[in-house]
Amino acid sequence: MNGLLTLVGVTTLAGIGGTGLGGALSGLFKRDSVRTASLLLSFAGGVMTAIVCFDLIQSAIKTNTSILTICFAIAFGVLVVYLLNFIIDTHTDSEVKHISKKHPHTADNLDEIIHSNHLSVHLKKHDTRMALLGAGTIMACAIALHNLPEGMTIGASYANTKSVMEGSALILAVLIGLHNIPEGMAIAVPLINGGIKRRFAILITALSGAPTIIGALLGYWLGDIGPLGLALSLSFASGAMLYVVFGEILPQSILMYRSKSPAFAVIIGILIGMIIIYV
Repeated sequence: MNGLLTLVGVTTLAGIGGTGLGGALSGLFKRDSVRTASLLLSFAGGVMTAIVCFDLIQSAIKTNTSILTICFAIAFGVLVVYLLNFIIDTHTDSEVKHISKKHPHTADNLDEIIHSNHLSVHLKKHDTRMALLGAGTIMACAIALHNLPEGMTIGASYANTKSVMEGSALILAVLIGLHNIPEGMAIAVPLINGGIKRRFAILITALSGAPTIIGALLGYWLGDIGPLGLALSLSFASGAMLYVVFGEILPQSILMYRSKSPAFAVIIGILIGMIIIYV
């Protein structure tokens, strides 16, 4: 029980703490920091990739589960997150003026990846409370699609090692917390600009990290069922995380900072991840 409480506590710091800190720092958010955010996201994506490929998937294989089952679970994790993202994008992109046929078929800034730009449109138009509630719900769903699989990787890692204060579980928690800081900024800025009081905006931003905790508990619960459950939990979480990294974070990072720098940040992240795992 103590270990589970530690898991919840660490995940709370990573999810709610990371986004909440980003919300509190939102007043310092400037356009010049976009490149810095791009490099940080790229680096975190690289470390996450290393942990998924060289730790989580390897641990799934060691359960002696069929490699085809593991591959299917990974592919299923990718497909679920992709389809849910596709549904949200399809229903919201048409409401944002700058998103046209010429726009990249992926997010090119933080506000797009979590759909805070969609909420900004409704705030600027002074829409009804129901319209704002709908836009806020969509943003919450988009954030949850990132935070749930991120939390699942922490929970699955904990189920595998039975320790959240060492190994990949703690590393993932720290990385996810750092990744959530610029995400929290992107959530809070449109809320504050839309007239919502700063304290309330920070509170909303912090609570948006709560799905990370739910994901961690889900990942742990599946992983604690038995060897097959552990393999499925590790594999599904790995697939979901791989999509978040390769389908969302890295394309967005490159579009935010159009140079080769994000690529080098990813490579450095992968190498650092390997050193963390094997040294």
